[in-house]
Amino acid sequence: MKEKYYITTAIAYTSSKPHIGNTYEVILADAMARFKRMQGYDVFFQTGTDEHGQKIEEKAKLANKTPKQYVDEVSDVIKNVCQTMNVSYDKFIRTTDEHHEKQVQKIFKKFYEQGDIYKGSYEGWYCTPCESFWTESQLIDGKCPDCGREVKKANEEAYFFKMSKYAQRLIDHINSHPQFILPISRKNEMMNNFLLPGLQDLCVSRTSFKWGIPGDFDNKHVVYGWLDALTNYITGLGFDLDGNHGELYKKYWPADIHVIGKDIIRFHTIYWPIFLMAMGEPLPERIFGHPWLLQEGGKMSKSKGNVLYADDLVEVYGVDAVRYYVLASMPFDNDGLVSWELMTEKINADLANVYGNLVKRTISMSNKYFGGIVESTGASDQIDNELKQMAKETYQKVAALMGECRVADAIGCVFTLLRRANKYIDETAPWVLAKDEANNDRLKEVMYNLTETIVIATSILHPFMPQTCEGVLAQLSTIVRPFDKLSEFGLYQNGTKVTEDPQVIFARLDAKEVEKKAEQIVLKYAQASKEEKPEEDKNKQNKDNKKQPSSPKAQENEQEKGQIGIEDFAKVELRVALVTACERVEKSDKLLKLTLSLGNEATRTVASGIAAYYKPEEVVGKKVILVSNLKPATLRGVKSEGMILCAEKDGVVTLVEPNQKMPEGSVVR
Repeated sequence: MKEKYYITTAIAYTSSKPHIGNTYEVILADAMARFKRMQGYDVFFQTGTDEHGQKIEEKAKLANKTPKQYVDEVSDVIKNVCQTMNVSYDKFIRTTDEHHEKQVQKIFKKFYEQGDIYKGSYEGWYCTPCESFWTESQLIDGKCPDCGREVKKANEEAYFFKMSKYAQRLIDHINSHPQFILPISRKNEMMNNFLLPGLQDLCVSRTSFKWGIPGDFDNKHVVYGWLDALTNYITGLGFDLDGNHGELYKKYWPADIHVIGKDIIRFHTIYWPIFLMAMGEPLPERIFGHPWLLQEGGKMSKSKGNVLYADDLVEVYGVDAVRYYVLASMPFDNDGLVSWELMTEKINADLANVYGNLVKRTISMSNKYFGGIVESTGASDQIDNELKQMAKETYQKVAALMGECRVADAIGCVFTLLRRANKYIDETAPWVLAKDEANNDRLKEVMYNLTETIVIATSILHPFMPQTCEGVLAQLSTIVRPFDKLSEFGLYQNGTKVTEDPQVIFARLDAKEVEKKAEQIVLKYAQASKEEKPEEDKNKQNKDNKKQPSSPKAQENEQEKGQIGIEDFAKVELRVALVTACERVEKSDKLLKLTLSLGNEATRTVASGIAAYYKPEEVVGKKVILVSNLKPATLRGVKSEGMILCAEKDGVVTLVEPNQKMPEGSVVR
């Protein structure tokens, strides 16, 4: 019977599409889950979405949707991101699932009945985007210490959990289980900053909004935040507070590891264990608080305007290249960095130069010298020993590092082997051996050693880059080798014929071409933001100097945009256009789709964020000023071929209209 292994990620908050920093976590957990499966474990991998809260209630209202409609849409977006990144989860839980909501109500009631929670009132400062309460002393310059945004004074009735009741029990557990919190620095932080100084009681209900799970014994309250979200790890397995657990819960709980971001380590290593203690359920074996993946300017967030999305990166680099970068570039205990430049450099250096080059050279030489047939002749040399020994030892080193959650270091071990194989080519010089037929047996042995090394390395890499590795092994006419066979050298079947047409698995990237694609992506989001964001948000964004993610070239341009020269202004082409048709854009309360006539030219379509100020019928027949040489962008499915000029004062937006006598197509100077 296989040993079980239950791994989870933090569930993604359904306020908006997750950026690559969020997506890193599910890629990381996926790689760990795949590795365990290949080690022979019975793995259950759960991820999902956190769908309640004031922030979602407010966002849904702004979008003219019910909260459930809103979270349904965002949850689908998050599922699509997982699919794009080839994430192999076994369960995708949503906190709006009926079973989850019923169990949360039961848990809330149990805590009340056994005296773990009590009714009180809260007065302090609340950050809606972070859904966090803060005291006056915790604020930084009067703003949220986490995100830097505005906070609101809050005063409301709430239920509080008596955290101190279980604090010593948790301290004892952490001290007796040294692997409970990883890395050790996170453990020290939790002990020294929270547990040892003494825990404050935790707010677990709210009355100022309705989008949450109502308390069945006091329906004025909705269960707040972490009591709702954290319990997904057990409700997703079929946990039942009455003891009628599903088979998955009986089989897989306690979790072997919770994979979470370091910013929510406190909730998972303090609140969650205490909730479980209060329920009388076993604690998870390990909680790994991974570092952040940072973009230039710090932690990625939409409020900072430095967001990169997985699907955009995949469009430029491909799925496995993105998976490789985020997994191989994230240190165990320190934050990692991501940018277009860094990704291009690492993908070229590791995937194209080291891995791709080795595979292509080996297959090409096998075809050139022996018609693609690979066989071992036993014509060994002392120089082979180091490569063979390294190949045989690599898996055990990688397995040990994966057991410590040191994923980047584990991948680094495999690439050390791949670099050694490239060096082996230089040492043995197959092209020199090929000049003398007397060296044929030796040359065959060299090609066999290279092929066998690639099979071993590629099999180990499979959890990290599954599609690529399957493709490489297919070119070698073999399949992924079982992990329990990776410490042996010489299992590649003699006489196997490799592909006659070796494919480039990772082509070298042209940095300038990547730069162009990056700038187009930045422009897409900049234009979408300008068209869809309310004017007051735009003004605040400019005031706070928040920017979209960009390449160095684009950033240099942004730094100089306070003033422009006449040569820059001359690049902008302004034309008079007549609005011949106008309609609302589906699923958008901000955009109108305008059809514009420019005289003798073909009509243009423009999506403009003026729906709050004009009805479609009010715009038809008007003449407007069009920025006609702006790169097209797609907004909510509408191809927008330019931008129309508007004026704004005191929150009122008005179209800039030329004299009606000016013919369509006239140039504005």
